[in-house]
Amino acid sequence: MRTLHALLIALLCAPSVLGAQSQAQTVRGFDNRRVATSRIEAEATRMMREARVQGLAMATIEDGKVVFVRSWGKRNVERNLPLQVDTIMYGASLTKLAFACMVMQLVDERKLDLDRSIATYLSKPLPEYPFYADLKGDERWRKITARILLSHTSGLANYAFLEPDQKMRLHFQPGTRYAYSGEGMILLQFVLETGLGLNVGDEMQRRVFARFGMTRTSMTWRPDFADNAAEGYAADGSAQPHARRSRPRASGSMDTTITDFARFLANFSAGKGLSRRSRGEIVKPRITITTPTQFPTLTEASSPAIRSMHLSAGLGLINFQGPAGRGYFKGGHDEVTANQAFCVQGGKRCVVFLSNDVRAESLFQRLTESTLGQSGMPWSWEGYVPYK
Repeated sequence: MRTLHALLIALLCAPSVLGAQSQAQTVRGFDNRRVATSRIEAEATRMMREARVQGLAMATIEDGKVVFVRSWGKRNVERNLPLQVDTIMYGASLTKLAFACMVMQLVDERKLDLDRSIATYLSKPLPEYPFYADLKGDERWRKITARILLSHTSGLANYAFLEPDQKMRLHFQPGTRYAYSGEGMILLQFVLETGLGLNVGDEMQRRVFARFGMTRTSMTWRPDFADNAAEGYAADGSAQPHARRSRPRASGSMDTTITDFARFLANFSAGKGLSRRSRGEIVKPRITITTPTQFPTLTEASSPAIRSMHLSAGLGLINFQGPAGRGYFKGGHDEVTANQAFCVQGGKRCVVFLSNDVRAESLFQRLTESTLGQSGMPWSWEGYVPYK
């Protein structure tokens, strides 16, 4: 009896590929019209062929529930292996949003204060730690807080190794403007691990992945991922093996699946896993963004078109205003990875794209708008150029 009971629980809780492939025949677009899932399938496969995209996975969420999950193409072209809804894919900077949710749980438990200087959590000044020695003599680091780091307003470059001299520095007064910084997320991870004695990989697993039933998601590589992991494909079509990351990095080490990340985003959009106040802090506009694109990160240029989108930094995400109302988004990419997740708050409606081919960035906008309509997602600010 116990064995039967355990089996029933496992079947109910485990991500089901069959369930993901036998869903409703229609989903709701951003203008509330019904859209046939067969149309999304046809458009996706056509655009993948035209843009030469090897693999693509997509999910949609309505009212905080996953209603559509699909995958197309290959996870490994050379071996002719299909991309599946439970294939391990690199989450890249989508990690930052999941990390922000974990951090806000610490805030809920009063283990961390968003607005206290990071100096109060460390046993010695930040520049006395070897990795941050380049900040010696610049006392502005003491103004940095967890809120500033999560909202990309620290003044740090995206990564110190991208600086011309590869030295870490603050480019402006912390908290005064937006400039995307993976280095800032790593600094917050350092504060949590050094100052609070936490293991970020373990905290992410316990507080986010396990809580939301993300059974095939991890901040580091797991041996059981090997039989169904996606290779990556660059702009020239060349293949790159799936990286087996051995250390958790808050800026982007998460491996996940389209099924798992859709589950995470559905729970987040529904307000689960956090207090109402903490979730509100994540999507609260922190600072206005006016730059024409997200990268390069330290540009000071301004764009009237971007101003009309009312972009603003939240915590681990960006807010926007579009024809369907207020929304938020987070992307993630590298030379062989293309991911995008965005939501419109009204109706708790979201779309997630994961791809093991960076060329997929050229079809995200076209596929979304040709099927689900206009969301207001600022594609151009993310640097996406539709394929020709």
